[in-house]
Formats: sequence, structure tokens, C-alpha cells
Amino acid sequence: MREAAQLSRLEKLLPRWQQVPLYRATLTQPDFSHLPLIGKRELRENFPQNFLRTGQNLDSLLENKSVELEHTSGTSEERTAVLFGRGWWNGQETRVLRLNSFVARALDENLRARRATIVPPICNGLVCFSNWTSKYARTVDTTLFVNEARIPFLLAEAEFARMAGEILEWSPQFLDLDPVHGAWFALYCERHGIKFPSVKFILCSYEFVSVVHRKILQRVFGVPVFNFYGSTETGHLLMENEHGEMKASYENVFYEIVEPDERGVGDLVVTTLTNDFMPLVRYRIGDLAQRCEQPYATNYFVHGRLRDALRRRGGQRVTTLDIDRCFADSTGIAHYQLRQTESGDCHLQFIPDRENPGVEELNSVTTRIENLLQLQNRITTETVKMLPPLTSGKFRLTQRA
Repeated sequence: MREAAQLSRLEKLLPRWQQVPLYRATLTQPDFSHLPLIGKRELRENFPQNFLRTGQNLDSLLENKSVELEHTSGTSEERTAVLFGRGWWNGQETRVLRLNSFVARALDENLRARRATIVPPICNGLVCFSNWTSKYARTVDTTLFVNEARIPFLLAEAEFARMAGEILEWSPQFLDLDPVHGAWFALYCERHGIKFPSVKFILCSYEFVSVVHRKILQRVFGVPVFNFYGSTETGHLLMENEHGEMKASYENVFYEIVEPDERGVGDLVVTTLTNDFMPLVRYRIGDLAQRCEQPYATNYFVHGRLRDALRRRGGQRVTTLDIDRCFADSTGIAHYQLRQTESGDCHLQFIPDRENPGVEELNSVTTRIENLLQLQNRITTETVKMLPPLTSGKFRLTQRA
């Protein structure tokens, strides 16, 4: 389904959404693009009454197993409750996964394909476990949840050995990884010569997928690595195909880029089309994105969190993706964070890969960033053993004071 065909579908859904208390006073505007934007604050206020229609009761819906109640990780704001119909998550995920022909073929070859998941332990009940539990308790249908630690850099070798052993025993067809947690686990596997012969591909999700993490995963595991982008409240939004292009799922979502800059990079705003219990209408997700329309295809670029964007000396916005591209040809860096002060000066902290990058190679990276940001002073660099995550367990590659 293309973008133009979605407009008639929106017209049919609007009367249904007008029954939702959150939208009763706002979905009267005939021009969809003039409807107000919403964010997590609107989702939290008066929940769940803001979404339950007349005659609906949350306790009853949960008791008869009509819905599932989850929570966001709390990366950008406090954790937010999310309500969706039972089975909705798996359905929308399957539709987005099949935007990649390689993945679709692999799933067709094994209709009960197993996955092993390594993500921060503070996400939602469908994708993580926040307390120690047995392997049996962490096995949900065809998914084994492996990670139970918030900071991967502090994990002992014995814990990595447990994780690797469980994956080998589980014999999954693919890995579902947070890129930072996954890359650090991959380095352990590389040091010990551990391979997973059953794994056909890797999905990276949960936070921004850096080139430094992707290179490690591809080097160690030797299988395709695909960016699988979305959020707990919206479901999956974009899937990287076998050609490296981020593709949209028009059956699931209506996409908008609002307040774009001169390059077309703006706030990603989505309207979810399939979650009838908690439809999100013109929801500002908090990420920057770019839509590139071509004669026969439309591709997207995810630029990272809005709040993580840096600034050039002239005031222009520089995104996490812009900075990350400066690391494309580098080696020796397993993870990094670039901090920019109010004055514009920058400090780069990084965790080495197998060994530190050479002086010339590191200088090449910082020079590219300095030119991109039009800095007056050189970037200072520091090798560190760890970088702390946010309370959600996710990491910030770029940060402005």
C-alpha cells in the first residue's frame, strides 16, 4: 500500500477514532495535516480512560485476555503505559519483517523460526526481563531472552559464557539484538572462537544502530545485519531490506516528516493504523528522520533522537547519523560517545575494539567531525573502559549540554 492510498483509509478510520476520549475534541478538523500532534505526555494523562471507549473497562479486558498492557523503556521520558490487542505485536512485527526478502525467505523456510534476544533488561514485558529468572521462564514460545544485565561492559566472563551456552543449545535461526549489548557480546564470542551455525541473520533494534556496532557483528558472526526500527508504543516502523534501504510498512503506519530542515530531516510523526485499543494519531515519536522519494520507491533514513542532535558553529543541526557516518571507515572502536558543550567544544570518549585505533586513524575520525561541526578547537579524546547507559539501559552516542 502506497502513501496516497492511505488517505482514504485514514478517512474511514477517523470516525472510529473519534470515539476515543483523547481525540473527541480534536478529530473534527477536515484537514488531517492540521490535526494537533501528540506525544508521550498525552498518552500518560488520564490513562487508561483517555483511550478506553464507552463501555470498556481495563480490568475486564485484561481478565478476558483481550488486551496486553506494556510499558515503554523510559529513554526519553518517564515510562509510559501501552495498550494493544492480544496478538497485535506479533502480527505487526511479521508484516514489517517481510519487507526484507532475505528475512522473508528465511522465515518461510522455518515457520517456527527461533530467535535469541539480547536487549536491555528495562523495555517491556514482551521484549525483556528485568529480574533474574530461569532459562525456562525466559523462554516464550519461539524466543529465548538471554540478557539480564543493564550494563554490558560490567559483565563477568562467566555470565557471557552462560549466554553463549544458552544460545548454542537453543540453536536459533536469528539473533534479535540491542546493538551495544550485541556488539559487546560478539567481542566475547570472538575472543573465545564461539560461532552460532544455526544463525542466518541478525536484527538490530531498541536504539540507534551505529556503524561501529554493525561492523563488529558482521565481522564476528559473518551473517547479514539488518536495522529493525520502531518503538513499544508504535510497534515496528521501518525495516532495512537486503539492499541496505529502510522501508516503510504502509499497512501498519501513516508516516509524516514535520518541521524539516533544509535537507529534509525533521521530526518523525506516525499514525498507527492497526492497534484499535490505543490508536496513535499524529504521534511525535521523538526521533529525527528523512524521507527520500524516488520514482519507484521511497526510502527512509533514521537520524537518531531529536534531543541528541548537535549544532554547527552557525547553528545548523547535526544529527547522530551525521556524526556516526564519520566512523564509517574507522576500526578499533567498539562504542563511543561524543559530547558537545554549550560553547560548541567536543569531547570524544570511546571503548576500544580488539585494540585501540591508531593515532592517524583516530585523527582522521576527529578531523571529519571537526569539519562537519565547523569547530574552532580540536576534539579532545579519551579511551575508557565503559560508558554508562540511561536508566532505560540504552546509550547516547551524541549528547549536547
